[in-house]
Amino acid sequence: MTAPKVGFVSLGCPKALVDSEQILTQLRAEGYQTASSYDGADLVIVNTCGFIDAAVQESLDAIGEALAENGKVIVTGCLGAKKDAAGDDIITKVHPKVLAVTGPHAVTEVMESVHLHLPKPHDPFIDLVPDHGVKLTPKHYAYLKISEGCNHRCSFCIIPSMRGDLVSRRIDEVLIEAENLFKAGVKELLVISQDTSAYGVDVKFRTGFWNGRPIKTHMTQLVEALGQLARQYDAWVRLHYVYPYPHVDHAIPFMGDGHVLPYLDIPMQHAHPDVLKRMKRPASGEKNLERILNWRKMNPDLTIRSTFIAGFPGETEAEFEYLLDFLKEAQIDRLGCFAYSPVEGATANELANPVPEEVREERRARVMLLQEEISARRLQAKVGKTVRVLIDEVGPREAIGRSAADAPEIDGVVHIKRPLVPGKQKLAVGQFADVVVTRADAHDLWANPV
Repeated sequence: MTAPKVGFVSLGCPKALVDSEQILTQLRAEGYQTASSYDGADLVIVNTCGFIDAAVQESLDAIGEALAENGKVIVTGCLGAKKDAAGDDIITKVHPKVLAVTGPHAVTEVMESVHLHLPKPHDPFIDLVPDHGVKLTPKHYAYLKISEGCNHRCSFCIIPSMRGDLVSRRIDEVLIEAENLFKAGVKELLVISQDTSAYGVDVKFRTGFWNGRPIKTHMTQLVEALGQLARQYDAWVRLHYVYPYPHVDHAIPFMGDGHVLPYLDIPMQHAHPDVLKRMKRPASGEKNLERILNWRKMNPDLTIRSTFIAGFPGETEAEFEYLLDFLKEAQIDRLGCFAYSPVEGATANELANPVPEEVREERRARVMLLQEEISARRLQAKVGKTVRVLIDEVGPREAIGRSAADAPEIDGVVHIKRPLVPGKQKLAVGQFADVVVTRADAHDLWANPV
C-alpha cells in the first residue's frame, strides 16, 4: 500500500521555516511521504506569513493556487491567527474551501487535521526520522529556534498577537538539538527567535543542566555553550534578532575564536529618540551608537546587520536626517530599509501625521543610496585579506561561499575562482576554505583560494 503524500508550501521568515521543519519531521515520523508537485499530493499544507500586507497577499495567493491545483488544503502559520477589522478569520473569508486553519507553532493541531483528512498509514518507528529532524535548508546550515513569541508591543508590529508572549525553550533541549545538528554535518547554526537577547526572561533565567553541569536559561550562557559545541565540530554559530540590551556586551568576548561568529543581527528600526518612542521600541535604542562603537572596540572584526523603517508616521525631515547622520557614524555593514507599510491591527496606524507614500519611498531610496556607499567602502577594505568561507555552491568556473560577515539569503556572497593548479585546495559544498579577496563591490566579494 502506497504511503499517502503531503505537499508543503512554506512562506515567511526563518522562524516560520522552523515551524515547517517541525511539521515535516512529524509527518515523516508517522510514515507520510512528501510530494514535489500539486499533482502528486493527496493533500497540501500551506505555512503562511501575515506580517505586512504584501506577505498577507502572497499567502492568500499561495492558498488559492494550492486549492486550484490540488483542492485539499490545510493552512497554518501567522496569517491563520490574524483577523480582519470585523474580527473574522481572513483565510476562510477569502478561501472558504480550506480544510482547516491554525496559527503558528501548531504542530499538534496541524497533525490532527492531517489525520482527519488523510489518515496516517501505520504506527511510527522512531528510527524513521534522524535525530536532527527534517530540514528545509541545505545540509550544511540550519536554523535553531530558541524561543517563541515576544513580550514587546512595538506599535508597527502585530507578531505578538499571532505568536503570543515570549516562551523560551528549555536550555538542555536547545543544546541537544544543536549537538544533533552538528553531528549530522551542519557547519553553520543560525540562532533565531523574536528576541534572542530576551531568552530566559519568561522563566526568570531558570537553571537547567547540560552534560551534568548547571547552566542558566540565559542568552550569554547559551552562546558560550553553543560556542563550545561548535568548536568540537569545527562549525559556526551566527546570532540573529539580537536586541541591544546591555548584557549583549558579555556575548562579544565569545566571538574571538572563529566559532561564535563576530556578527550581530540587530533590528534597530530607527535612530531618533522621538521616533523610537512612537515605535515603542525596547532596549534604550537611543544608545545604539554608543553600544556599536563599544562593541567594535571589543572586537574590530564585528559585522553588524540591521533593518530600518523610513517614513514612520510622524517622521519629520529633521528626524529622518538624524537617522542618516546616525548611519554615517555607525557604519552598519549590512542594512535593509523598508518604507513604512501600514499593517492591519497595528497601533501605529492610529498615529498622527502619516507620511505620504511618495515621501516614504523617497526616504527609503536615500537610505539605501547612503548604505551603498558605506557598504562599498567597508567591503573594499577587505581586498587583499585572507578570509574563511563556507562553500554553498560549486560550479564549473567558480564557487559561491559566505564569510563570517554573510548570513545566507540576506547578505552578500564571496565569488571564488575555481583553482586550476594541481595541489590547490578542493572546493566542496559544506566545507570551509581560506581565500584571498581580490576585489569588491557594494554587496559581494571576489576571491582566489589560498
